[in-house]
Amino acid sequence: MTYCVGMMLDRGLVMMSDTRTNAGVDNISTFKKMFTWETPGERILTVMTAGNLATTQALVSLLDERTKAPEDREPSILSAPSMFQVARLVAKTLKDVIATHADEGQRADSAFNATVLLGGQIKGSEPRLFLIYPEGNFIEAGSETPFFQIGETKYGKPILVRAYDPQMSFEEAVKLMLVSFDSTVKANLSVGLPFDLQVIEKDTYKVAYQRRITADDPYYHEISTGWGEALKATLDGLPGFSF
Repeated sequence: MTYCVGMMLDRGLVMMSDTRTNAGVDNISTFKKMFTWETPGERILTVMTAGNLATTQALVSLLDERTKAPEDREPSILSAPSMFQVARLVAKTLKDVIATHADEGQRADSAFNATVLLGGQIKGSEPRLFLIYPEGNFIEAGSETPFFQIGETKYGKPILVRAYDPQMSFEEAVKLMLVSFDSTVKANLSVGLPFDLQVIEKDTYKVAYQRRITADDPYYHEISTGWGEALKATLDGLPGFSF
C-alpha cells in the first residue's frame, strides 16, 4: 500500500508521498511514487501514484515517453492547454493501462487498479489538484475539499481535517503533513519512509522545494517524538473519567 497527500494552499501546492511497496510482510521494497514534468516558465505537473506497481509504472512510462517526442506521440501532458485537459489525458491513459492488463471482464475492481493525484499549474490559470480514479474519471480539489489522499488515508486524515488552513505557510503545511504521515506509519506497516516532499509555489511554474525525508532525518525525528509527547500531555490534561 502507500500514502500520498496533495494539499492546496493560497500560496500554491504541497505534495508528499511515501515510498513503501509490499506484497506481504516478507516482501517489502522502496519505489518512488512522485513524478514531475516541467516546462520552465510555462507549466509544472506532478503525479503521485498508489496501487498496483506494474500499473503505475506503466502509466508513468507512457506519460513520460509522450513528452520526449510529442510531435510523434500525441497526446502529451506537456502540450495539453489546461490542467483539466492534462487530467483527462492522465485519466484516459490510466484506464487504458488497466484495461490492457486486466483479464477479460475485469476493470477497476481488478488486481491491476491504481489511483493518481495530479497537481500543478499551467500559465494563465490557477494551480489545480485532481484525484483520478482507476475507472478513468476524476474530481478536483476546491474550497470544500482542499486536499486529497490516496492509499492508506484513514489514519492521517483526522489530523489534516482538524488543522488545515488555506492561509498557512508552506513550512506549516509540511509540519502538518509530517504529523499525518507519522501517525499513518505508526498505525500501518504498509506505509513507510523515506517520504518524498515537493512544494510548488503559485505562478512560478517550477518546483520551489523538494526533499527526501529519511528515517534518520533530525526534523522528522523531532516531529515524531514531539507529537507523541504532546498527545500524552494533552490526554493527561483532560478531565479524568470516573465510575
